[in-house]
Amino acid sequence: MTFKILFDNYNYDKNLQSLWGFSSLIKVHNKTILFDTGSNGRVLLKNAKKMGVNFKDIDIVFISHSHWDHIGGLDTVIEENPDILLIVPSSLSKHLIKDLKTLVKEVMVINQFTQLTDHLYSTGLAGDDMPEQSLIIEKNGELYVIGGCSHPGIDTFESIAKTLQKPIKYTIGGFHMMYKKEKDILNTISKLSCEYITATHCTGDLAIKLIKEKYQNKFIEGGVGKIITF
Repeated sequence: MTFKILFDNYNYDKNLQSLWGFSSLIKVHNKTILFDTGSNGRVLLKNAKKMGVNFKDIDIVFISHSHWDHIGGLDTVIEENPDILLIVPSSLSKHLIKDLKTLVKEVMVINQFTQLTDHLYSTGLAGDDMPEQSLIIEKNGELYVIGGCSHPGIDTFESIAKTLQKPIKYTIGGFHMMYKKEKDILNTISKLSCEYITATHCTGDLAIKLIKEKYQNKFIEGGVGKIITF
């Protein structure tokens, strides 16, 4: 399984452009999945090409939530490859969803916990202010969780792990703690059960520092250009 961070406001590879937002390409179970699309399609495409990624190879595009910094590159992705399964949250504009159905092969609209394929799941929407879904991949009896901003909190990850009765091997994404105080960050971190973690995007510098202190050599650096393999 490989994760390639194509878009991030943290920069790992100085040859790539870093803007606010997040997108990661995942290769697993003979599928190529694009998780979110960052805030700018031209930059996403340019970074992808430099990382050896061809958008025409994408099978599934998974959108976590409707914020601009996660759907900004969607038009570019569709222009490059309309032959995709597009998985979107039901909180997305109904007018946008209607339009998207005319632009791609298939659109799947998610509201609740859903098994997408044999090994892929959506957590379903959680949160009231900004409903959000996260992607869960099952491999060899363990779970890999990808979150966009984790607006509803990481409790969603842990509850799904209990539902599936499998441990979380790895979590990657933004954890939206950039405005939290240290005490609250530490409380959130104490709830994490994953073995490895990549905290980036909207996690915040202080939270990343504290997560790194907890996870030590099991903390995996994020940033655009980073490639993570399990």
